[in-house]
Amino acid sequence: MEWKHEENEKERKKNSMLKTLGAQIKEFKKDSFITPVFMILEVIMEMIIPLLMASLIDYGVNAGDMNHILKTGGIMIVVALVGLFAGIMGAKYGARASTGFARNLRKAMFENIQTFSFANIDKYSSSSLITRLTTDVTNIQNAYQMMLRMAFRAPISMIVAMVMAFSINAKLASVYLIAVAILAVAIGIIMPRANKYFKQMFEKYDALNNSVQENVSAIRVVKAYVREEYEKKKFGKASEDIYDMSVRAEKLIILNSPLMQFTSYACILLISWLGAQMIVAEGLTTGELMSLLTYCMNILMNIMMVSMIFVMLTMSYAAAKRIAEVLNEKSDLQNPENPIMEVSDGSIEFKDVLFSYGEADKAVLRDVNLKINTGDTVGIIGGTGSSKSSLVNLISRLYDVTSGELLVGGHNVKEYDMEVLRNEVAVVLQKNVLFSGTILENLRWGNKEATEEECRRACELACADEFIQRMPEKYNTYIEQGGTNVSGGQKQRLCIARALLKKPKILILDDSTSAVDTATDAKIRKAFAEEIPNTTKLIIAQRVSSVQHADKIIVMDHGRISAVGTHDELLITSDIYKEVFESQTQGSGDFDENGGDN
Repeated sequence: MEWKHEENEKERKKNSMLKTLGAQIKEFKKDSFITPVFMILEVIMEMIIPLLMASLIDYGVNAGDMNHILKTGGIMIVVALVGLFAGIMGAKYGARASTGFARNLRKAMFENIQTFSFANIDKYSSSSLITRLTTDVTNIQNAYQMMLRMAFRAPISMIVAMVMAFSINAKLASVYLIAVAILAVAIGIIMPRANKYFKQMFEKYDALNNSVQENVSAIRVVKAYVREEYEKKKFGKASEDIYDMSVRAEKLIILNSPLMQFTSYACILLISWLGAQMIVAEGLTTGELMSLLTYCMNILMNIMMVSMIFVMLTMSYAAAKRIAEVLNEKSDLQNPENPIMEVSDGSIEFKDVLFSYGEADKAVLRDVNLKINTGDTVGIIGGTGSSKSSLVNLISRLYDVTSGELLVGGHNVKEYDMEVLRNEVAVVLQKNVLFSGTILENLRWGNKEATEEECRRACELACADEFIQRMPEKYNTYIEQGGTNVSGGQKQRLCIARALLKKPKILILDDSTSAVDTATDAKIRKAFAEEIPNTTKLIIAQRVSSVQHADKIIVMDHGRISAVGTHDELLITSDIYKEVFESQTQGSGDFDENGGDN
Protein backbone atom coordinates (compact mmCIF):
# COMPACT_ATOMS: atom_id res chain seq x y z
CA MET A 1 0.00 0.00 0.00
CA GLU A 2 2.86 2.34 0.76
CA TRP A 3 4.29 2.13 -2.76
CA LYS A 4 0.82 2.92 -4.14
CA HIS A 5 0.59 5.98 -1.91
CA GLU A 6 4.01 7.15 -3.13
CA GLU A 7 2.94 6.68 -6.75
CA ASN A 8 -0.24 8.68 -6.11
CA GLU A 9 1.77 11.44 -4.46
CA LYS A 10 4.17 11.59 -7.43
CA GLU A 11 1.23 11.78 -9.82
CA ARG A 12 -0.37 14.55 -7.76
CA LYS A 13 2.84 16.59 -7.79
CA LYS A 14 3.26 16.02 -11.52
CA ASN A 15 -0.31 17.21 -12.22
CA SER A 16 0.23 20.22 -9.96
CA MET A 17 3.43 21.07 -11.84
CA LEU A 18 1.71 20.80 -15.24
CA LYS A 19 -1.15 22.97 -13.99
CA THR A 20 1.29 25.60 -12.73
CA LEU A 21 3.18 25.72 -16.01
CA GLY A 22 0.06 25.46 -18.16
CA ALA A 23 -1.37 28.57 -16.53
CA GLN A 24 1.38 30.60 -18.22
CA ILE A 25 0.29 29.72 -21.77
CA LYS A 26 -2.37 32.42 -21.37
CA GLU A 27 -2.87 34.41 -24.60
CA PHE A 28 -1.00 31.81 -26.66
CA LYS A 29 -3.68 29.11 -26.31
CA LYS A 30 -4.93 29.86 -29.82
CA ASP A 31 -1.43 29.46 -31.31
CA SER A 32 -0.96 26.28 -29.28
CA PHE A 33 -4.20 24.87 -30.73
CA ILE A 34 -3.57 25.93 -34.35
CA THR A 35 -0.05 24.48 -34.49
CA PRO A 36 -1.03 20.78 -34.18
CA VAL A 37 -3.93 21.37 -36.61
CA PHE A 38 -1.47 22.46 -39.31
CA MET A 39 0.88 19.60 -38.40
CA ILE A 40 -1.95 17.07 -38.84
CA LEU A 41 -2.79 18.63 -42.20
CA GLU A 42 0.87 18.27 -43.22
CA VAL A 43 0.78 14.59 -42.19
CA ILE A 44 -2.35 13.94 -44.27
CA MET A 45 -0.72 15.48 -47.32
CA GLU A 46 2.44 13.41 -46.78
CA MET A 47 0.41 10.20 -46.51
CA ILE A 48 -1.47 10.85 -49.77
CA ILE A 49 1.72 11.25 -51.83
CA PRO A 50 2.87 7.56 -51.62
CA LEU A 51 -0.60 6.42 -52.77
CA LEU A 52 -0.47 8.84 -55.68
CA MET A 53 3.05 7.60 -56.46
CA ALA A 54 1.84 3.98 -56.55
CA SER A 55 -1.00 4.98 -58.89
CA LEU A 56 1.40 6.92 -61.12
CA ILE A 57 3.75 3.91 -61.44
CA ASP A 58 1.12 1.18 -61.82
CA TYR A 59 -1.44 2.97 -64.01
CA GLY A 60 0.74 5.58 -65.64
CA VAL A 61 4.33 4.44 -66.17
CA ASN A 62 3.70 0.67 -66.44
CA ALA A 63 0.55 1.16 -68.53
CA GLY A 64 2.14 3.87 -70.68
CA ASP A 65 -0.77 6.28 -69.95
CA MET A 66 0.71 9.80 -70.29
CA ASN A 67 -2.60 11.45 -69.44
CA HIS A 68 -2.73 9.60 -66.10
CA ILE A 69 0.93 10.54 -65.42
CA LEU A 70 0.23 14.27 -65.99
CA LYS A 71 -3.01 14.24 -64.02
CA THR A 72 -1.55 12.35 -61.05
CA GLY A 73 1.66 14.41 -61.19
CA GLY A 74 -0.38 17.64 -61.03
CA ILE A 75 -2.33 16.37 -58.02
CA MET A 76 0.96 15.41 -56.33
CA ILE A 77 2.29 18.97 -56.84
CA VAL A 78 -0.86 20.49 -55.29
CA VAL A 79 -0.73 18.05 -52.36
CA ALA A 80 2.98 18.81 -51.83
CA LEU A 81 2.30 22.59 -51.87
CA VAL A 82 -0.54 22.23 -49.35
CA GLY A 83 1.76 20.13 -47.16
CA LEU A 84 4.50 22.75 -47.47
CA PHE A 85 2.09 25.54 -46.53
CA ALA A 86 0.85 23.53 -43.52
CA GLY A 87 4.44 22.88 -42.39
CA ILE A 88 5.36 26.58 -42.64
CA MET A 89 2.27 27.71 -40.74
CA GLY A 90 2.80 25.03 -38.11
CA ALA A 91 6.38 26.26 -37.62
CA LYS A 92 5.18 29.89 -37.41
CA TYR A 93 2.46 29.33 -34.82
CA GLY A 94 4.58 26.82 -32.92
CA ALA A 95 7.38 29.38 -32.60
CA ARG A 96 4.94 32.06 -31.41
CA ALA A 97 3.38 29.75 -28.84
CA SER A 98 6.69 28.45 -27.43
CA THR A 99 8.47 31.82 -27.26
CA GLY A 100 5.37 33.44 -25.76
CA PHE A 101 5.12 30.64 -23.20
CA ALA A 102 8.80 31.13 -22.30
CA ARG A 103 8.27 34.90 -21.97
CA ASN A 104 5.33 34.39 -19.62
CA LEU A 105 7.28 31.88 -17.53
CA ARG A 106 10.20 34.29 -17.08
CA LYS A 107 7.87 37.17 -16.26
CA ALA A 108 5.83 35.13 -13.77
CA MET A 109 8.96 33.81 -12.04
CA PHE A 110 10.57 37.24 -11.84
CA GLU A 111 7.39 38.83 -10.47
CA ASN A 112 7.02 36.07 -7.88
CA ILE A 113 10.65 36.44 -6.82
CA GLN A 114 9.92 40.11 -6.09
CA THR A 115 7.34 39.03 -3.50
CA PHE A 116 9.79 36.76 -1.66
CA SER A 117 10.67 37.52 1.91
CA PHE A 118 14.27 37.22 3.05
CA ALA A 119 13.39 33.75 4.38
CA ASN A 120 12.17 32.69 0.90
CA ILE A 121 15.27 34.13 -0.75
CA ASP A 122 17.45 32.17 1.68
CA LYS A 123 16.09 28.92 0.14
CA TYR A 124 17.58 29.66 -3.27
CA SER A 125 20.99 30.86 -4.33
CA SER A 126 21.02 33.77 -6.78
CA SER A 127 22.86 31.59 -9.31
CA SER A 128 20.11 28.95 -9.05
CA LEU A 129 17.42 31.54 -9.74
CA ILE A 130 19.40 32.83 -12.74
CA THR A 131 19.70 29.27 -14.13
CA ARG A 132 15.96 28.76 -13.73
CA LEU A 133 15.17 32.05 -15.48
CA THR A 134 17.52 31.31 -18.38
CA THR A 135 18.69 27.73 -19.08
CA ASP A 136 15.65 25.99 -17.58
CA VAL A 137 13.13 28.21 -19.38
CA THR A 138 14.98 27.73 -22.68
CA ASN A 139 14.71 23.94 -22.25
CA ILE A 140 10.99 24.25 -21.56
CA GLN A 141 10.57 26.50 -24.61
CA ASN A 142 12.28 23.98 -26.90
CA ALA A 143 10.32 21.09 -25.41
CA TYR A 144 7.01 22.92 -25.79
CA GLN A 145 7.68 23.75 -29.43
CA MET A 146 8.67 20.16 -30.13
CA MET A 147 5.61 18.91 -28.29
CA LEU A 148 3.24 21.13 -30.30
CA ARG A 149 4.81 20.17 -33.59
CA MET A 150 6.41 16.74 -33.32
CA ALA A 151 4.46 15.23 -30.42
CA PHE A 152 1.30 15.54 -32.53
CA ARG A 153 2.87 15.07 -35.94
CA ALA A 154 5.06 12.01 -35.29
CA PRO A 155 2.52 9.68 -33.59
CA ILE A 156 -0.29 10.61 -35.99
CA SER A 157 2.00 10.26 -39.00
CA MET A 158 3.18 6.88 -37.73
CA ILE A 159 -0.38 5.62 -37.09
CA VAL A 160 -1.69 6.83 -40.45
CA ALA A 161 1.33 5.34 -42.26
CA MET A 162 0.74 2.06 -40.44
CA VAL A 163 -2.95 2.03 -41.44
CA MET A 164 -2.08 2.84 -45.06
CA ALA A 165 0.58 0.13 -45.12
CA PHE A 166 -1.87 -2.46 -43.74
CA SER A 167 -4.46 -1.40 -46.32
CA ILE A 168 -1.91 -2.18 -49.06
CA ASN A 169 -0.55 -5.47 -47.66
CA ALA A 170 -1.15 -6.63 -44.08
CA LYS A 171 1.52 -9.34 -44.21
CA LEU A 172 4.33 -6.93 -45.09
CA ALA A 173 3.00 -4.22 -42.79
CA SER A 174 3.19 -6.58 -39.81
CA VAL A 175 6.99 -6.18 -40.04
CA TYR A 176 6.49 -2.61 -38.80
CA LEU A 177 4.69 -3.76 -35.67
CA ILE A 178 7.69 -5.85 -34.66
CA ALA A 179 10.03 -2.90 -35.27
CA VAL A 180 7.82 -0.51 -33.28
CA ALA A 181 7.63 -2.94 -30.36
CA ILE A 182 11.43 -3.38 -30.23
CA LEU A 183 12.08 0.37 -30.32
CA ALA A 184 9.34 1.16 -27.78
CA VAL A 185 10.88 -1.27 -25.27
CA ALA A 186 14.33 0.25 -25.87
CA ILE A 187 13.05 3.80 -25.28
CA GLY A 188 11.23 2.69 -22.14
CA ILE A 189 14.48 1.29 -20.73
CA ILE A 190 16.81 4.13 -21.75
CA MET A 191 14.81 7.28 -20.91
CA PRO A 192 14.22 6.79 -17.14
CA ARG A 193 17.92 6.10 -16.65
CA ALA A 194 18.88 9.23 -18.57
CA ASN A 195 16.46 11.39 -16.57
CA LYS A 196 18.47 11.20 -13.32
CA TYR A 197 21.57 12.49 -15.12
CA PHE A 198 19.68 15.42 -16.61
CA LYS A 199 18.40 16.34 -13.15
CA GLN A 200 21.95 16.36 -11.77
CA MET A 201 23.15 18.31 -14.81
CA PHE A 202 20.84 21.26 -14.05
CA GLU A 203 22.15 21.37 -10.49
CA LYS A 204 25.67 21.58 -11.93
CA TYR A 205 24.55 24.54 -14.05
CA ASP A 206 23.72 26.33 -10.78
CA ALA A 207 27.33 25.83 -9.62
CA LEU A 208 28.66 27.07 -12.97
CA ASN A 209 26.53 30.23 -12.89
CA ASN A 210 27.55 30.82 -9.28
CA SER A 211 31.23 30.64 -10.28
CA VAL A 212 30.72 33.10 -13.16
CA GLN A 213 28.64 35.50 -11.06
CA GLU A 214 31.13 35.60 -8.20
CA ASN A 215 34.10 36.05 -10.51
CA VAL A 216 32.60 38.83 -12.62
CA SER A 217 31.17 40.79 -9.68
CA ALA A 218 34.41 40.50 -7.69
CA ILE A 219 36.90 40.70 -10.56
CA ARG A 220 38.81 43.56 -8.92
CA VAL A 221 39.32 41.49 -5.75
CA VAL A 222 40.39 38.50 -7.85
CA LYS A 223 43.05 40.58 -9.59
CA ALA A 224 44.14 42.32 -6.40
CA TYR A 225 44.88 38.96 -4.78
CA VAL A 226 46.20 37.38 -8.01
CA ARG A 227 43.63 34.59 -7.80
CA GLU A 228 43.00 34.22 -11.54
CA GLU A 229 44.41 30.69 -11.66
CA TYR A 230 42.28 29.61 -8.69
CA GLU A 231 39.15 31.03 -10.34
CA LYS A 232 40.03 29.31 -13.63
CA LYS A 233 40.33 25.98 -11.83
CA LYS A 234 37.02 26.53 -10.02
CA PHE A 235 35.26 27.40 -13.27
CA GLY A 236 36.96 24.47 -15.01
CA LYS A 237 35.73 22.10 -12.28
CA ALA A 238 32.14 23.35 -12.69
CA SER A 239 32.37 22.99 -16.49
CA GLU A 240 33.86 19.52 -16.16
CA ASP A 241 31.02 18.42 -13.88
CA ILE A 242 28.44 19.50 -16.48
CA TYR A 243 30.46 17.74 -19.18
CA ASP A 244 30.55 14.51 -17.16
CA MET A 245 26.79 14.55 -16.52
CA SER A 246 26.07 15.36 -20.19
CA VAL A 247 28.31 12.54 -21.40
CA ARG A 248 26.65 10.04 -19.05
CA ALA A 249 23.20 11.03 -20.25
CA GLU A 250 24.22 11.10 -23.92
CA LYS A 251 25.86 7.67 -23.66
CA LEU A 252 22.46 6.26 -22.80
CA ILE A 253 20.50 8.30 -25.31
CA ILE A 254 22.93 7.64 -28.16
CA LEU A 255 21.98 3.96 -27.97
CA ASN A 256 18.81 5.02 -29.79
CA SER A 257 20.74 5.80 -32.96
CA PRO A 258 22.42 2.44 -33.75
CA LEU A 259 19.30 0.57 -32.65
CA MET A 260 17.20 2.76 -34.95
CA GLN A 261 19.61 2.27 -37.85
CA PHE A 262 19.68 -1.50 -37.39
CA THR A 263 15.88 -1.68 -37.19
CA SER A 264 15.46 0.59 -40.25
CA TYR A 265 17.82 -1.41 -42.48
CA ALA A 266 16.38 -4.71 -41.25
CA CYS A 267 12.84 -3.54 -42.13
CA ILE A 268 13.87 -2.30 -45.57
CA LEU A 269 15.71 -5.54 -46.39
CA LEU A 270 12.90 -7.72 -45.07
CA ILE A 271 10.17 -5.81 -46.92
CA SER A 272 12.23 -5.69 -50.13
CA TRP A 273 12.88 -9.44 -49.98
CA LEU A 274 9.28 -10.40 -49.12
CA GLY A 275 7.91 -7.79 -51.54
CA ALA A 276 10.05 -9.07 -54.41
CA GLN A 277 8.73 -12.58 -53.81
CA MET A 278 5.15 -11.26 -53.80
CA ILE A 279 5.70 -9.35 -57.05
CA VAL A 280 7.03 -12.52 -58.67
CA ALA A 281 4.02 -14.40 -57.35
CA GLU A 282 1.81 -11.53 -58.67
CA GLY A 283 0.47 -10.77 -55.21
CA LEU A 284 1.90 -7.24 -55.16
CA THR A 285 2.46 -4.48 -57.73
CA THR A 286 5.68 -2.52 -58.14
CA GLY A 287 3.90 0.73 -57.16
CA GLU A 288 2.53 -0.84 -53.99
CA LEU A 289 6.00 -2.03 -53.01
CA MET A 290 7.36 1.50 -53.54
CA SER A 291 4.56 2.87 -51.36
CA LEU A 292 5.27 0.31 -48.64
CA LEU A 293 8.97 1.23 -48.63
CA THR A 294 8.02 4.93 -48.40
CA TYR A 295 5.67 4.20 -45.49
CA CYS A 296 8.41 2.08 -43.94
CA MET A 297 10.83 5.01 -43.89
CA ASN A 298 8.07 7.30 -42.66
CA ILE A 299 7.19 5.01 -39.76
CA LEU A 300 10.81 4.51 -38.75
CA MET A 301 11.65 8.23 -39.01
CA ASN A 302 8.65 9.05 -36.85
CA ILE A 303 9.74 6.49 -34.27
CA MET A 304 13.06 8.33 -34.20
CA MET A 305 11.19 11.60 -33.74
CA VAL A 306 9.19 10.09 -30.89
CA SER A 307 12.43 9.00 -29.20
CA MET A 308 13.79 12.57 -29.62
CA ILE A 309 10.58 13.91 -28.06
CA PHE A 310 11.14 11.59 -25.10
CA VAL A 311 14.71 12.87 -24.78
CA MET A 312 13.56 16.50 -24.84
CA LEU A 313 10.72 15.85 -22.41
CA THR A 314 13.09 13.98 -20.10
CA MET A 315 15.44 16.96 -20.09
CA SER A 316 12.64 19.47 -19.69
CA TYR A 317 10.93 17.54 -16.88
CA ALA A 318 13.81 18.32 -14.52
CA ALA A 319 13.74 21.97 -15.66
CA ALA A 320 9.93 22.11 -15.29
CA LYS A 321 10.11 20.94 -11.66
CA ARG A 322 12.65 23.66 -10.84
CA ILE A 323 10.56 26.37 -12.52
CA ALA A 324 7.37 25.20 -10.82
CA GLU A 325 9.17 25.36 -7.45
CA VAL A 326 9.80 29.08 -7.93
CA LEU A 327 6.30 29.77 -9.30
CA ASN A 328 4.65 27.91 -6.41
CA GLU A 329 6.86 29.43 -3.73
CA LYS A 330 4.70 31.66 -1.55
CA SER A 331 6.10 34.38 0.64
CA ASP A 332 5.91 33.41 4.31
CA LEU A 333 5.09 37.07 5.01
CA GLN A 334 1.52 38.02 4.13
CA ASN A 335 -0.58 41.13 4.63
CA PRO A 336 -3.47 40.81 7.11
CA GLU A 337 -7.05 40.99 5.81
CA ASN A 338 -7.58 44.60 6.89
CA PRO A 339 -4.09 46.08 7.19
CA ILE A 340 -3.28 49.34 8.92
CA MET A 341 -2.37 51.85 6.21
CA GLU A 342 -0.56 54.45 8.30
CA VAL A 343 2.36 54.33 10.73
CA SER A 344 1.56 56.95 13.38
CA ASP A 345 5.10 57.46 14.74
CA GLY A 346 8.57 55.96 14.98
CA SER A 347 8.27 54.32 18.39
CA ILE A 348 9.55 50.71 18.61
CA GLU A 349 8.94 48.07 21.26
CA PHE A 350 10.21 44.48 21.49
CA LYS A 351 8.22 42.23 23.85
CA ASP A 352 9.82 38.88 24.76
CA VAL A 353 11.03 38.46 21.20
CA LEU A 354 12.64 35.21 20.10
CA PHE A 355 13.81 34.84 16.51
CA SER A 356 15.21 31.90 14.56
CA TYR A 357 16.05 31.46 10.87
CA GLY A 358 14.89 27.88 11.13
CA GLU A 359 14.45 25.72 14.20
CA ALA A 360 13.47 27.49 17.41
CA ASP A 361 16.20 25.75 19.40
CA LYS A 362 18.74 27.53 17.18
CA ALA A 363 17.42 31.00 17.93
CA VAL A 364 19.70 33.92 17.03
CA LEU A 365 17.73 36.32 19.24
CA ARG A 366 16.40 35.45 22.70
CA ASP A 367 14.46 37.27 25.42
CA VAL A 368 14.61 40.66 23.69
CA ASN A 369 12.70 43.34 25.60
CA LEU A 370 13.31 46.88 24.47
CA LYS A 371 11.43 50.18 24.16
CA ILE A 372 12.53 53.05 21.90
CA ASN A 373 10.71 56.38 21.75
CA THR A 374 9.97 58.41 18.64
CA GLY A 375 12.90 60.58 17.61
CA ASP A 376 15.44 58.70 19.73
CA THR A 377 18.92 58.07 18.40
CA VAL A 378 19.88 54.57 19.43
CA GLY A 379 23.30 52.99 18.99
CA ILE A 380 23.67 49.22 18.68
CA ILE A 381 27.07 47.67 19.27
CA GLY A 382 28.30 44.10 19.54
CA GLY A 383 30.68 41.56 18.09
CA THR A 384 30.38 39.39 15.01
CA GLY A 385 27.51 36.95 15.47
CA SER A 386 25.80 38.99 18.16
CA SER A 387 22.73 39.37 15.86
CA LYS A 388 22.68 43.13 15.53
CA SER A 389 21.46 42.98 11.92
CA SER A 390 18.91 40.30 12.77
CA LEU A 391 17.45 42.62 15.41
CA VAL A 392 16.85 45.54 13.04
CA ASN A 393 15.67 43.33 10.14
CA LEU A 394 12.60 42.48 12.21
CA ILE A 395 11.53 46.12 12.44
CA SER A 396 10.73 46.52 8.73
CA ARG A 397 9.37 42.95 8.71
CA LEU A 398 12.02 41.52 6.44
CA TYR A 399 11.58 38.52 8.75
CA ASP A 400 8.83 37.73 11.25
CA VAL A 401 9.56 37.08 14.91
CA THR A 402 9.40 33.40 15.87
CA SER A 403 7.66 34.25 19.12
CA GLY A 404 6.91 37.37 21.11
CA GLU A 405 5.71 40.68 19.72
CA LEU A 406 7.26 43.62 17.90
CA LEU A 407 5.42 46.95 17.88
CA VAL A 408 6.03 49.95 15.63
CA GLY A 409 3.93 53.07 16.20
CA GLY A 410 2.02 51.21 18.90
CA HIS A 411 0.87 48.36 16.61
CA ASN A 412 2.23 44.91 15.89
CA VAL A 413 4.20 45.01 12.63
CA LYS A 414 2.07 42.08 11.36
CA GLU A 415 -0.99 44.38 11.42
CA TYR A 416 0.45 46.81 8.86
CA ASP A 417 0.36 46.72 5.09
CA MET A 418 3.96 45.68 4.38
CA GLU A 419 4.52 48.33 1.71
CA VAL A 420 3.29 51.06 4.06
CA LEU A 421 5.52 49.79 6.89
CA ARG A 422 8.63 49.50 4.72
CA ASN A 423 8.09 52.97 3.25
CA GLU A 424 8.23 54.34 6.79
CA VAL A 425 11.29 52.29 7.80
CA ALA A 426 14.33 53.16 5.70
CA VAL A 427 17.17 50.67 5.92
CA VAL A 428 20.72 51.22 4.76
CA LEU A 429 21.95 47.64 4.77
CA GLN A 430 25.38 46.34 5.67
CA LYS A 431 26.13 45.61 2.01
CA ASN A 432 25.48 48.82 0.10
CA VAL A 433 24.12 48.27 -3.41
CA LEU A 434 23.94 50.79 -6.23
CA PHE A 435 22.43 50.04 -9.63
CA SER A 436 23.61 50.93 -13.10
CA GLY A 437 22.29 54.40 -13.97
CA THR A 438 22.91 58.01 -13.03
CA ILE A 439 23.33 59.23 -9.46
CA LEU A 440 19.89 60.85 -9.67
CA GLU A 441 18.30 57.60 -10.84
CA ASN A 442 19.91 55.76 -7.92
CA LEU A 443 18.77 58.38 -5.41
CA ARG A 444 15.19 58.22 -6.69
CA TRP A 445 14.96 54.60 -5.58
CA GLY A 446 14.18 56.26 -2.24
CA ASN A 447 11.46 58.47 -3.76
CA LYS A 448 10.73 58.24 -7.47
CA GLU A 449 9.00 61.64 -7.39
CA ALA A 450 11.90 63.46 -5.71
CA THR A 451 13.04 66.68 -7.39
CA GLU A 452 16.69 67.35 -8.11
CA GLU A 453 16.70 69.90 -5.29
CA GLU A 454 15.37 67.31 -2.81
CA CYS A 455 18.02 64.85 -3.97
CA ARG A 456 20.72 67.48 -3.48
CA ARG A 457 19.44 68.29 0.02
CA ALA A 458 19.48 64.60 1.00
CA CYS A 459 23.04 64.33 -0.32
CA GLU A 460 24.08 67.36 1.73
CA LEU A 461 22.76 65.68 4.89
CA ALA A 462 24.63 62.48 3.98
CA CYS A 463 27.83 64.46 3.16
CA ALA A 464 27.63 63.16 -0.43
CA ASP A 465 27.08 66.47 -2.24
CA GLU A 466 30.71 67.50 -1.78
CA PHE A 467 32.15 64.65 -3.88
CA ILE A 468 29.25 64.65 -6.38
CA GLN A 469 29.98 68.28 -7.25
CA ARG A 470 33.54 67.32 -8.14
CA MET A 471 32.35 64.80 -10.72
CA PRO A 472 32.26 65.87 -14.40
CA GLU A 473 28.52 65.24 -14.85
CA LYS A 474 27.66 65.93 -11.20
CA TYR A 475 24.24 64.35 -10.43
CA ASN A 476 24.03 62.95 -13.95
CA THR A 477 27.25 60.96 -13.48
CA TYR A 478 26.71 57.36 -14.56
CA ILE A 479 27.17 54.72 -11.87
CA GLU A 480 28.41 51.34 -13.08
CA GLN A 481 26.59 48.18 -11.95
CA GLY A 482 27.26 47.60 -8.27
CA GLY A 483 28.78 51.09 -7.92
CA THR A 484 32.23 49.93 -8.97
CA ASN A 485 33.28 53.42 -10.13
CA VAL A 486 32.80 55.04 -6.70
CA SER A 487 34.66 54.35 -3.46
CA GLY A 488 33.21 52.43 -0.52
CA GLY A 489 32.68 55.60 1.51
CA GLN A 490 31.03 57.39 -1.42
CA LYS A 491 28.77 54.42 -2.00
CA GLN A 492 27.72 54.42 1.68
CA ARG A 493 26.89 58.12 1.62
CA LEU A 494 24.80 57.76 -1.56
CA CYS A 495 22.87 54.91 0.05
CA ILE A 496 22.22 57.02 3.16
CA ALA A 497 20.97 59.89 0.97
CA ARG A 498 18.72 57.45 -0.90
CA ALA A 499 17.21 56.31 2.41
CA LEU A 500 16.67 59.89 3.59
CA LEU A 501 14.62 60.67 0.47
CA LYS A 502 11.95 58.29 1.79
CA LYS A 503 11.46 60.76 4.67
CA PRO A 504 10.99 57.80 7.00
CA LYS A 505 9.75 57.71 10.55
CA ILE A 506 12.50 55.17 11.35
CA LEU A 507 16.01 55.22 9.85
CA ILE A 508 18.25 52.18 10.31
CA LEU A 509 21.95 52.43 9.49
CA ASP A 510 23.41 48.92 9.56
CA ASP A 511 27.14 49.62 9.91
CA SER A 512 26.62 52.10 7.07
CA THR A 513 29.37 54.57 7.92
CA SER A 514 32.18 52.06 8.40
CA ALA A 515 33.92 53.19 5.20
CA VAL A 516 33.86 56.95 5.95
CA ASP A 517 36.33 58.79 8.13
CA THR A 518 35.41 59.78 11.69
CA ALA A 519 35.06 63.48 10.80
CA THR A 520 32.51 62.73 8.04
CA ASP A 521 30.76 60.27 10.36
CA ALA A 522 30.41 63.04 12.94
CA LYS A 523 29.04 65.47 10.30
CA ILE A 524 26.41 62.94 9.24
CA ARG A 525 25.32 62.33 12.84
CA LYS A 526 25.12 66.07 13.49
CA ALA A 527 23.02 66.62 10.35
CA PHE A 528 20.64 63.87 11.45
CA ALA A 529 20.22 65.38 14.89
CA GLU A 530 19.49 68.84 13.51
CA GLU A 531 17.53 68.10 10.34
CA ILE A 532 15.45 65.00 11.19
CA PRO A 533 14.93 65.23 14.95
CA ASN A 534 11.55 63.42 14.85
CA THR A 535 12.92 60.42 12.95
CA THR A 536 13.91 57.46 15.12
CA LYS A 537 17.50 56.59 14.25
CA LEU A 538 19.08 53.19 14.88
CA ILE A 539 22.81 53.09 14.23
CA ILE A 540 24.66 49.78 14.17
CA ALA A 541 28.37 50.51 14.42
CA GLN A 542 31.75 49.00 15.19
CA ARG A 543 33.18 52.33 16.38
CA VAL A 544 32.18 53.58 19.82
CA SER A 545 32.63 57.15 18.51
CA SER A 546 29.70 56.57 16.09
CA VAL A 547 27.24 55.81 18.92
CA GLN A 548 28.61 57.40 22.08
CA HIS A 549 26.40 60.52 21.71
CA ALA A 550 23.23 58.48 21.17
CA ASP A 551 20.26 58.80 23.53
CA LYS A 552 20.82 55.18 24.45
CA ILE A 553 23.21 52.43 23.42
CA ILE A 554 22.29 48.75 23.19
CA VAL A 555 25.08 46.23 23.77
CA MET A 556 24.40 42.90 22.05
CA ASP A 557 26.08 39.65 23.08
CA HIS A 558 25.27 36.26 21.51
CA GLY A 559 21.71 37.18 20.53
CA ARG A 560 20.75 38.81 23.81
CA ILE A 561 20.70 42.39 25.03
CA SER A 562 23.60 42.54 27.45
CA ALA A 563 23.14 46.15 28.54
CA VAL A 564 21.25 49.36 27.67
CA GLY A 565 22.21 52.88 28.66
CA THR A 566 24.02 56.06 27.74
CA HIS A 567 27.74 56.11 27.03
CA ASP A 568 28.60 57.24 30.57
CA GLU A 569 26.25 54.72 32.17
CA LEU A 570 27.62 51.79 30.17
CA LEU A 571 31.20 52.64 31.06
CA ILE A 572 30.15 51.91 34.64
CA THR A 573 27.61 49.07 34.19
CA SER A 574 28.84 47.10 31.14
CA ASP A 575 32.20 45.33 31.16
CA ILE A 576 31.83 44.53 27.45
CA TYR A 577 31.24 48.17 26.49
CA LYS A 578 34.03 49.40 28.74
CA GLU A 579 36.48 46.93 27.25
CA VAL A 580 35.56 47.97 23.69
CA PHE A 581 35.83 51.68 24.52
CA GLU A 582 39.21 51.30 26.16
CA SER A 583 40.57 49.15 23.33
CA GLN A 584 39.54 51.75 20.74
CA THR A 585 40.65 54.83 22.64
CA GLN A 586 44.02 53.16 23.12
CA GLY A 587 44.31 52.96 19.32
CA SER A 588 43.76 49.24 18.79
CA GLY A 589 41.07 49.78 16.19
CA ASP A 590 37.43 48.95 15.76
CA PHE A 591 35.32 46.67 17.89
CA ASP A 592 35.47 43.95 15.27
CA GLU A 593 37.83 44.30 12.37
CA ASN A 594 35.81 41.88 10.28
CA GLY A 595 32.79 44.13 10.54
CA GLY A 596 30.46 41.21 9.79
CA ASP A 597 27.21 40.37 11.46
CA ASN A 598 24.42 37.84 11.30
